[in-house]
Amino acid sequence: MEQDRKAVRILLVDDHALFRESVALALAAEPDLEIEHCGSIREALQFLSQRRYDLVLLDHDLGSERASQFLPAARQTGFEGRVLVVTAWVSDTEARRLMRQGVSGIFLKEAPLSQLTESIRTVAAGGTWLDRSFAHMDEHETVEPTASPVFNERQRKVLRFVLEGLSNKEIAWRLQISESYVKAILQSLFQKTGVRTRGQLVRVAFEQYEDQL
Repeated sequence: MEQDRKAVRILLVDDHALFRESVALALAAEPDLEIEHCGSIREALQFLSQRRYDLVLLDHDLGSERASQFLPAARQTGFEGRVLVVTAWVSDTEARRLMRQGVSGIFLKEAPLSQLTESIRTVAAGGTWLDRSFAHMDEHETVEPTASPVFNERQRKVLRFVLEGLSNKEIAWRLQISESYVKAILQSLFQKTGVRTRGQLVRVAFEQYEDQL
């Protein structure tokens, strides 16, 4: 009874069923952790309205939903617990925004399960957890949001075609420029947005720079 009273109540929110079911099963084996799971923010808000949770493990990319949409909506339901973002990837800019918004940490899925349980206990106890890749970020920093980079017209055109799923060759044909020039423009977009891959560029463009498209 005493053990149940002290158990950390967790809600895992992830749109990949295999991941969340596997993680939930593994965490449920821990005597001090009690876990439920769902696949969307909409479902999570329903869970939160029905029961008290100490901690939410939140994926950053939930299909059409993003982690940044969760906390404001969760607070409206009366949720007073903590949030640990558990994700495959998130940009530095978005990580800072999430930390300013009030999440208690960011955990990358490439880390082992043992580290996840450690991060859960750390955050549940009132601490903060940042993956080592964010070691340069001070957990207490109050950096003002960086102004969005201004794309020139050629960069906007290439970015729009990337979002449509066109290849470099197809973009070059549409714009009547060389394929190597398209690659150079893409590299400049990577540098401006702080990403490393085409997939990350698509995600960040929708999340942060939609007003410039």
